[in-house]
Amino acid sequence: MTHAMLKGSNVPLEATTVRAVLRWTPGQGVPDVDASALLLGPDGRVRSDEDFVFYNQPRHPAGKVWRLGKKRVTEGLTDTIQTDLTGVESEVSRILLVASADGVTFDRVQALRILLYDAAGTGAEALAYFDVKPETGEETALICGELYRRGEGWKFRALGEGYSNGLKGLATDFGISVDESEALEEPTTTVPAPPTTNTPAQQTTGGPAQQTSEVSVPLPPEQPNAVPTQPGYGYPQQPPATQPAYGYPQPTSRPAYGYPQAPAAAGAAAAQTGYGYPPAATTAPDPDFRLPPQGPQFIGR
Repeated sequence: MTHAMLKGSNVPLEATTVRAVLRWTPGQGVPDVDASALLLGPDGRVRSDEDFVFYNQPRHPAGKVWRLGKKRVTEGLTDTIQTDLTGVESEVSRILLVASADGVTFDRVQALRILLYDAAGTGAEALAYFDVKPETGEETALICGELYRRGEGWKFRALGEGYSNGLKGLATDFGISVDESEALEEPTTTVPAPPTTNTPAQQTTGGPAQQTSEVSVPLPPEQPNAVPTQPGYGYPQQPPATQPAYGYPQPTSRPAYGYPQAPAAAGAAAAQTGYGYPPAATTAPDPDFRLPPQGPQFIGR
């Protein structure tokens, strides 16, 4: 049976090894979330900096609390802390389970949930879960819950307490000494530069190849602008095209000098007459045409 927990509620644990899984929904603008753990003594503080399990120190020296890392599942992304409760040192009374997103506030993290599983069990059902919601929206680190001793056993309590100064501020409050030069931010991976290949001169002499001196070459003289070609000697110049006066027929194109005139195409229309003159007849006279009989007034006497 899975316990749906509210803030401040607790549940006893019968499992000897538990996995605390932080899960959230990724998306555009959603920051990456990191899980970490702080092992506290009876005074509520760490015994040393070794009691801080996070991305730069993923395993406690005693080997009973360690970070499993991130994984993509159907519901989103997860980051997990696993704890062997039976092997935890007797000086440790509480283990805080922390989520951090330094530099980005948790109001941008969607569906943040902590789930507790029995690591030794075969079932996929969680023992308990708690939906973690920031109170102010300015938190950059959250104590999602804690594992704490109760008599001979252990319990889990849902907390949801936030810090606006990130994982560094949270860890400092519980006794972790953080130097100003020491970064709690996740280290960035650098891509190595591609290997360089020695030139033949380097392989021969063992040193850098000598650079050849450059010889300056004068530019060629500028060429004059192109002049329009003139027709050959003895050939007539082409007159500029002029438009005829209004009312006069348009001139037809003339063949080049020395070439015969092309015959007019059969059936082509005759050239138009000048403005104001009747058009020329375009049909041949009828050979069967006869004048009507003339009257007596027209007959010669």
